[in-house]
Amino acid sequence: MRVSRSTGYALLAVGYIAQHQEQKIVLSQNISKEYDIPLEYLLKILQQLVRANVLRSKRGPRGGFSLARPTKKITMLQIIEAVDGPMVGQLNLAEHTHRTRFGARAEKIYEKAIAQTRAVFAKTKLSNLIEGK
Repeated sequence: MRVSRSTGYALLAVGYIAQHQEQKIVLSQNISKEYDIPLEYLLKILQQLVRANVLRSKRGPRGGFSLARPTKKITMLQIIEAVDGPMVGQLNLAEHTHRTRFGARAEKIYEKAIAQTRAVFAKTKLSNLIEGK
């Protein structure tokens, strides 16, 4: 499994916003400077997170970003899938091997690994990452 650079930036940005909640609104420029992420690239990622209801955005001179929900209600899986789309297995080994035992078994193990990975990410709340629990 490979996590995209965009997803990595999304995790950093959401973490930064969560750690600076006392500010109410966090400027994208601050995140960009803190982690050396190109601002235009970051803004596209932040908008994906807004569409996925992970973040809220406020326009205007006092605009910026905030969490859409409490940190205990945001999972790593939600952040990852907001940027990279659904985490699903698309190996299709059984089909490519004309349903041989090897292909079917290998695909079954692959699907199991994807399901376990999804479960770990779904169980990991933003609050766990922030509080270190």
